[in-house]
Amino acid sequence: MKIRLERDVLAEAVQWAARSLPVRPSVPILAGLLVRAEGEGVTFSSFDYETSARISVAANVADEGEALISGRLLADISRSLPAKPVDISADDSRMELVCGSARFTLQTLPVSDYPNLPAMPEATGTVRSDEFAHAVSQVVVAAGRDELLPVFTGVRVEIEGDLISLLATDRYRMALKELAWNPGSPQVSATALVPARVLSETAKSMAAGEEITLSLSSSGMGEGIIGFAGHGPAGERETTTRLLDGEFPKVRHIMNTTATMNVRVSTADAIAAARRVALVAERNTSVRMLIGEDMITLEAATGDQAQASEAIEATVEQPSAGDPPVAAAGFNPSYLLDALNAFDTPYVNFSFTAPSKPCQLIGLADLDADPRTDYRHVIMLMRLPS
Repeated sequence: MKIRLERDVLAEAVQWAARSLPVRPSVPILAGLLVRAEGEGVTFSSFDYETSARISVAANVADEGEALISGRLLADISRSLPAKPVDISADDSRMELVCGSARFTLQTLPVSDYPNLPAMPEATGTVRSDEFAHAVSQVVVAAGRDELLPVFTGVRVEIEGDLISLLATDRYRMALKELAWNPGSPQVSATALVPARVLSETAKSMAAGEEITLSLSSSGMGEGIIGFAGHGPAGERETTTRLLDGEFPKVRHIMNTTATMNVRVSTADAIAAARRVALVAERNTSVRMLIGEDMITLEAATGDQAQASEAIEATVEQPSAGDPPVAAAGFNPSYLLDALNAFDTPYVNFSFTAPSKPCQLIGLADLDADPRTDYRHVIMLMRLPS
């Protein structure tokens, strides 16, 4: 194999393909990055039996061939090279990189031992890459991180015609985002439980392109893979990942409850106040929201050592006759800030049903506008001391 390509193209391509390489691979060969030169370009690929990534970029190919090299080492080297064209040559035992006066000689790994990458499933439809990346970022904040409960570490992707729904929960909070897309068939219907970490990294890494192609090999969870393809500044990118197994909990009905009290506040004011007050919140204690007639007050304390409170203006819709008022609510500080930061609207509406029931947050374009129901976030309230 003998190729030449620009340093920036090499660095970006290797960084992208190597980003999902395992730090401590179960099999040493999985730490490798497969480099294949053919035609008028070169493809860099990685695979750990769960997630695959491949990127194809243009290059001057003098001799076709392939080589397997330590992915993280190649990523570090490519990032440090001077801004000059890079010549890469490889045989059965070594790869050599020459860039200006810099020269690296690396031992290669046996290509024959490397697993075959999964084929990209048939395309299901396309979605704008920036909108998809933003939607995923709004939802993954509610996904669980406990690997002992793998179902909660995923994002449920539901496809019905021209609508995609993304849903995540860790049992204490829940986020739902709905967005339009361009399906390959108007009657398409599918569900998939995708690892949240992989979905987040993939959506973010493909945001620079115009659109992302989604490909599902199966409509059943845990029975196939999902693929993402897009065009980036450096070339064509493809990622596949195995779907999570297990049945996602039926939680969407929680978002359909009728509120007995609504509190509307400025999103920026609520974030700033919550961030300041949370500084004195003791571990495993709540930030309390005290609800008045035209304002709310956020409070937190660490025993007798430190206390904080801050009031912000609010529009409060009092409960109807017969409904008990929600005078105070307790929020996990991190959950509250994660939820508020996920909104891209200038105002947010807190919908309360009862002091011990979950609170739903919905975005508002204006204090008097109807809620934007395309994104909803639910937080379980913490019990307040009597």
